[in-house]
Amino acid sequence: MKKVMHSQAGTVYLIGAGPGDHKLITLRGAECLKQSEVVVYDRLVNPRLLALAPPQAEMIYVGKDSNRHVLSQDGINRLLVGKAREGKTVARLKGGDPFVFGRGGEEAEELREAGIPFEVVPGITSAIAVPAYAGIPVTHRQYSSTLTLVTGHEDPFKPDSSIAWDSLAGLGGTLVFLMGLENLPEITRRLMAEGLAGDTPVGLVQWGTFAEQRVITGRLGDIVSRAKESGLTPPVVTVVGDVVKLRETLKWRETKPLFGRRILVTRAREQASALSKKLESLGAEVWEYPAIEIAPLEDYALIDQKIDEIENYRWIIFTSANGVQAFFARLWEKGKDVRSLQSASLAAIGPGTSQALAERGLRAEFVPSEFRAEAIAEGLKGRVDPGDRVLLPRARGARTVLPETLSGMGAEVDDVVVYETLVSSSDPDRLKQMMRDHPVDMVTFTSSSTVSNFMQLIGERPEKVSGLEKAVMACIGPITAATAEGLGLKVGLVASEYTIEGLVDQISRYYNEEKEGGRDR
Repeated sequence: MKKVMHSQAGTVYLIGAGPGDHKLITLRGAECLKQSEVVVYDRLVNPRLLALAPPQAEMIYVGKDSNRHVLSQDGINRLLVGKAREGKTVARLKGGDPFVFGRGGEEAEELREAGIPFEVVPGITSAIAVPAYAGIPVTHRQYSSTLTLVTGHEDPFKPDSSIAWDSLAGLGGTLVFLMGLENLPEITRRLMAEGLAGDTPVGLVQWGTFAEQRVITGRLGDIVSRAKESGLTPPVVTVVGDVVKLRETLKWRETKPLFGRRILVTRAREQASALSKKLESLGAEVWEYPAIEIAPLEDYALIDQKIDEIENYRWIIFTSANGVQAFFARLWEKGKDVRSLQSASLAAIGPGTSQALAERGLRAEFVPSEFRAEAIAEGLKGRVDPGDRVLLPRARGARTVLPETLSGMGAEVDDVVVYETLVSSSDPDRLKQMMRDHPVDMVTFTSSSTVSNFMQLIGERPEKVSGLEKAVMACIGPITAATAEGLGLKVGLVASEYTIEGLVDQISRYYNEEKEGGRDR
């Protein structure tokens, strides 16, 4: 009988999330996530992918491991149908590819039976990507021209096994077992019993593409004991075949200086990507958890008044790229542009702020060598004359040292708010859940407000939070570090150059010294 489609039913997208690295999701998968109203996700899905969904989307965790199921497969099927019948757009986010041992076929069948429209969005399967991240190509002209994917969940010795073990052992090429660590002793015994040589190379990759990635290599005859000695735990992808020999030559991820490190970035969402990209290029797994939000003002009367008088200012001093953005947005709103600034000299607190000016075709006349307010004030001595009008467009609640020092020089200072920084709406419970499953190695703070807001969001000292208790606190400069220490945090490193580049360089040197000191995990 032909099923009748519910006119009000929503669509379910069966999305392959890839093997773990959040950047390995497809463009179509990301597009579907961005339009979802409900996200149903698995244990092996990188939590960063959830940020692609709208903030108001309902998040439902249905993760399964070998010892615990939050929801049975039948329960998941019913959940997808139920949410779609509410008219919701549902993103069913599955690790790897939904049709490669992902039970996506069963979910699709259930949706078809219920008359629910669905779309399958293929993903990069862990069977290929995880070995690649470990430096193991699953095929190679000189070593293997065939690839066989096998489920590792099935007991190799059960009487009604659907796996032709004799054929597997005689195939040659590469065998990849997914989720087979618990059955590894039986898998190796069965393969050797069917004639596969005991010296066949084997590679085990734990948490492939995540920060926790570990690789153990050996032979079919000794890999079980090696896995036990190493303390390996699921999830693990097992590769059997001569291609494993290439790992020592082709491993690439472990050579990056921040490999194996998970770093939490607390900058505002609009700014986080610059720091995140630099850390990721060095091999770190980065989580973005904005502690602050940049907000417009409710009342622009004061800054509008100062813009009307802009030709009267001798200096305009910018203390952040955000200040540059907010000021010029208001300048444009008032019907003016950069030509209105011809009477003023410009100062910027550091290279990031200077770059924000340069992007508008403006050059900062003064940038201090030390990027903080005290250095601006010191550097402007002899440049600012008594009676000079100085405009200081910046955030509400900024430190008072700069306007006070300039006023002491005899300048007429207008310290004007052009934007606000608010405590972010980021969900602390989700962060804590993420960290319980995947502990964080380091938290970065790029301003005092990121520190104070982060502490307010998590609601307790970091050493009391599971997954955060051993994290190193990294600060962009001494002012931020002083705020952190004032709130009781133990600061592990402070950038000697108070820029994003300086912070990244300090982080790299910190972990390099840790490795050289024998303290690497």
